[in-house]
Amino acid sequence: MAERYSSFAPGGTAWLLQRVTAAFLVVVLAFHFFLLHFVNHAAEIEFAGTQARMENVGYFLTMVSFLVAGTFHGVNGVYNALINQGLDGTQKKVVLAVLVIASLALIAQGIYVATTMAGWT
Repeated sequence: MAERYSSFAPGGTAWLLQRVTAAFLVVVLAFHFFLLHFVNHAAEIEFAGTQARMENVGYFLTMVSFLVAGTFHGVNGVYNALINQGLDGTQKKVVLAVLVIASLALIAQGIYVATTMAGWT
């Protein structure tokens, strides 16, 4: 029988954060779909409504947390999938650096858009 291999060390920080962000994303994604697809139908979503929602500090913090958790969860998953495929050495360091830089850029851009939508910039 083939041995199971995972780059996640059970009980490690990355392993725990991957699961915590997954649970958080499921809950916030359900909230997002409920609010933006059932309470407000897609045809009713307008720029002004988005601005009004982002002005609410609770909503703003939820969406920024959604952005950070989603970015971490996705990038950490891709990184560990690449390690599971045999990525190591210098390639591993380069991929990690590129993913970290891309993640920080995505989060910075997302926070900039969120603060602009909230009217804070």
